[in-house]
Amino acid sequence: MTTVIVISFWIGLPYWWERSCNFTIGLLVVGHWLMINTLFYYYMGVAISPGYPPQGSLIPEAVTICKKCIAPKPPRTHHCSVCNRCVLKMDHHCPWLNNCVGFNNHRYFFMYIIFITLSTLFIIIFGFNLVYQEVWLGTNKDYETLIGHPIHFNISSGESSWDEEMENREISSLEKSSWRRRAIIFMAFICFGSFLALGCLSSWHARLIGRGETSIEAHINNAEIKRLAALNKVYINPYNFGLRRNWETFLGFGKNRSWIWILIPSMHKPSGDGLIWPTVHSDKDVTFSKHTSFTKLDKKDN
Repeated sequence: MTTVIVISFWIGLPYWWERSCNFTIGLLVVGHWLMINTLFYYYMGVAISPGYPPQGSLIPEAVTICKKCIAPKPPRTHHCSVCNRCVLKMDHHCPWLNNCVGFNNHRYFFMYIIFITLSTLFIIIFGFNLVYQEVWLGTNKDYETLIGHPIHFNISSGESSWDEEMENREISSLEKSSWRRRAIIFMAFICFGSFLALGCLSSWHARLIGRGETSIEAHINNAEIKRLAALNKVYINPYNFGLRRNWETFLGFGKNRSWIWILIPSMHKPSGDGLIWPTVHSDKDVTFSKHTSFTKLDKKDN
């Protein structure tokens, strides 16, 4: 990330400044907004604990016992083999953050990958013309075309100090141009590859959030859907309250927060305590599987 930022200021900023100062100022404002949000959500994803079940006390909300921790496990809680402990509403263990993604930091993780995806897209859009001119066309502004200027040739024997100075400048300019082109190509590959990978990852997690499930729950739910389909029964995700409400719950929106909060860094906590989870079913319709903490609603055969 640091390399990308340095190259953007080294090459991209002078390129656009020569074309339009006002437009460049606008790019700087948007670019710094993306950078601040990306760094903020990355730090919060690393520093904030994902959330763990209370230790050494009874948990009335527990629905099963963790076979590895030998401790009560609340709904949507799963054991992380890397952290070697149970995590509330565990999504996955993220190697980028070196931290589990769970109840407390799930929003930080998602906003981090969203903003870094937007940042790479921002660089791709406003760096495309630079790549096209510098790499594809091979133009080099270090060599200016001189028109209407007289040129005097020194035909005397031996090399003058002027010849040596011009030769050194030419070599230095070629080296600078070579490093510049390599940096641009490096940026192009990094940003394009990151945009594709993180764009797919962001889309996957956005889909899960919209359905009210985590990555682990998605695999469990798919298995339950197939198992119950063989029995002519229908599985319903008990935590799916609809697209809008799922997103509002995930982002922690309430009476005092609106969608504008996704545009600025925010440290507000998620809704609830990670132990109690309301479901779409009433108590009489809910049964807990021996394998998971999910509920299944059976429908009669037609």
